[in-house]
Amino acid sequence: MAIEGFDYKEFAASMAEQAKDLVPADLKPHEKEYIVKTLGNFTMLAGEALANDTSLALNAEQAVFITQIIAEWSYHKSIDLINSGILPQYWDSIMQKIAFTIFEVAKQAVIRKIPNEQLLQAVEHHVVKVYKQSIEELEQKGIIDAEIKNRAENQSNIDAMAQQAQQAQANQSQKTQEEIAAESERQAEEARKRKEERRAAKRGKKLPASSGAIPQGLSHKDLKLMSLALVLKVLSQDKVTTILNKFDSNDSLTISQYMNMADLESHIDGDLVTDCIKEIKNFLPVKRKLSKENVLADLKRLYATKSREKIERVIKNERPIVKRFVSKAFDGEFENIPLKVAGIVAEYIEDNV
Repeated sequence: MAIEGFDYKEFAASMAEQAKDLVPADLKPHEKEYIVKTLGNFTMLAGEALANDTSLALNAEQAVFITQIIAEWSYHKSIDLINSGILPQYWDSIMQKIAFTIFEVAKQAVIRKIPNEQLLQAVEHHVVKVYKQSIEELEQKGIIDAEIKNRAENQSNIDAMAQQAQQAQANQSQKTQEEIAAESERQAEEARKRKEERRAAKRGKKLPASSGAIPQGLSHKDLKLMSLALVLKVLSQDKVTTILNKFDSNDSLTISQYMNMADLESHIDGDLVTDCIKEIKNFLPVKRKLSKENVLADLKRLYATKSREKIERVIKNERPIVKRFVSKAFDGEFENIPLKVAGIVAEYIEDNV
């Protein structure tokens, strides 16, 4: 009896169609075709096997979950094989081993009601293991040499995609900074025009209190935070949240209070805004150059203030390579992983401890 709500044929076709839009543009046509075809075939076979195995008693959600895992890993590992230098006639046998392993591991994990996070970890562990064993078998048989073996074992499209996502996030962050600067200039100019006649009267005076929201005798830093609040009032909530997270809790709260003042602009002189905007850079975080030394320094700083147990809890569901990296970092050693990935890990830990 088929699984109600699970049309494995339609699902496999959908996965293959999505893969067409995701395959790397620099691959050759026959390589792109291989990725899409392999993903579609394995997804179809897995879905059919699940649907026909009445002993499993799976629901549609569980069947989709298992089948999607096979589709995603088929996509990533077929790309790894294409980039490895291994001849095409050996790709299918390796992919078949990987797909079968995923199917069995995922199926048993679902049956035993293992949490999804642990299931995904187990699948990744066995995929990496089977892939590596298959590469080593080719070397032992003299089909590939040590150079191709090393190149194949170092392929990881899934990590490459993570790096691309981090780069996209960094680009968006840079765009946000540019938007802040442009909006700051616009706000300063508008404030100058609106308050031209009041400039002389306000220059050098303490800002008045308004419903208790603004204290008497504001410091120069407070003026800068007010100026930034004026800019943030016109940005989207997502951008505001991203920027406020870069400040300590006291400054972030102060900026939020200023933003909630309906008449904030009436309390700030145009010249003061212009001057403060020019100095805001001193309060915004400066992005350091990404290097092994800086990453280890950031982690060392965290280790000095946070317990090792707390940090390990943050990464308990991460991949083994991430856990090894963090463990080595405790001893001041840099695990051999891509620098961008190390930066992502350090930033993730800092944001979550």
